[in-house]
Amino acid sequence: MFFWTSDVAPAPGRRGVRFAVTSRRADGSAPPLDELDLGGRSADPAARKAVAANRTAVATAFGLRRERLLFLNQCHGSDVVVAAGPWDGEAPTADAVVTTRDDLALAALTADCVPVLLADPVAGVVAAVHAGRPGMVSGVVDRAVDAFTDAGATPGDTIAVVGPSVCGRCYEVPDGMRAEAAAVSAPSATVSWTGTPAIDVAAGVVDQLTARGIRVTWVPGCTRESPDLFSYRRDGTTRRFAGVVRLLPETA
Repeated sequence: MFFWTSDVAPAPGRRGVRFAVTSRRADGSAPPLDELDLGGRSADPAARKAVAANRTAVATAFGLRRERLLFLNQCHGSDVVVAAGPWDGEAPTADAVVTTRDDLALAALTADCVPVLLADPVAGVVAAVHAGRPGMVSGVVDRAVDAFTDAGATPGDTIAVVGPSVCGRCYEVPDGMRAEAAAVSAPSATVSWTGTPAIDVAAGVVDQLTARGIRVTWVPGCTRESPDLFSYRRDGTTRRFAGVVRLLPETA
């Protein structure tokens, strides 16, 4: 079920936090149910039913009921919302979500874009961010960090997890698009396997986070190259994996 996980253990003055990046592979399932698709945009009823079951399985793995695992209606923008409980109706249209609640888990869906998970275990604040190329260029990371600090977090106490995404060598783009990204974050400009203009969105995200004084754990892996992750550029489908974060309840 999980491509990568990491827990921050609770300690005096510090809350526990659980981070995870889901895998393409579902645990203990045989084809055609062996893929853990968490995307919600397929028009096929069978696929939508499978996604619902998969989302429930991930929520359960985080010790929560399904409605407490929060997804967004992502739009490659830079809007941020604050969650005080399960969504009332449809998920909001935004690309980042922040909470101080320990009975919620936050998810960022991706399939080449960068999932970013933030946690301040001291202040008790977590966030999930979907950062594609448009979002990285339009400032979704900085806006998410602003909302995160407005909720009480401190950059010096914050841990950022930057999940796997399409690597720069596999993300060929027109030269003008690379120049636009480089104007926002110089480290994002790179070249592809064949020497053509390319963008490393994750490198740009890491650059933006470190500029805010946040320490980063960058999970290795290229979505286009890894069979254990979904990739839109490779497969051209609506299937998605997710970065998920939860602030754990305080223990007596």
